[in-house]
Amino acid sequence: MVIRRAVYRWLFPAAFVLPVWLLVGWGISGAGGWAFVWVLLLGIPSVFVGQTVLTLLVRARGTVRAERAVSWPDVAGFAVLHALTISLGFFGTWWWGAAFGLTIVVALVLFWTELWQLWREARPAGLVAFRATSSGTLGGQGATSRTDRGDVVVIQERSDSR
Repeated sequence: MVIRRAVYRWLFPAAFVLPVWLLVGWGISGAGGWAFVWVLLLGIPSVFVGQTVLTLLVRARGTVRAERAVSWPDVAGFAVLHALTISLGFFGTWWWGAAFGLTIVVALVLFWTELWQLWREARPAGLVAFRATSSGTLGGQGATSRTDRGDVVVIQERSDSR
């Protein structure tokens, strides 16, 4: 539970920390000008927006809000996504393209996983039972059918037009 709660608390700060890491990583690794353009125009905005959307999808679930903890699939998915995002900040030459592609795939899988979990929690738990006899209760005892009218009092209103 401690790990799940720590990930829950980390999600919003990650939307700010991970994009900044891409910029810092560019400076540390000494990547070229094209990498800087990628960081400014694509990397920072996409990581910020993607992380924010994923965080909002996670926090939209009732169980996450109640427990203040994410699920174990969330922990695994965000751990892989954040590790890949951090690896992108190192700008390695021979493996960077593969890490970039894998990061996109993991982000999309995590997005659909979050939607699936949200849908699973939001759907109705069961169907309402109806009876053909239209009884007042669904139990067998104390139920009366509409054919048993019993004592019926009809009150008619008189209109005097004077």
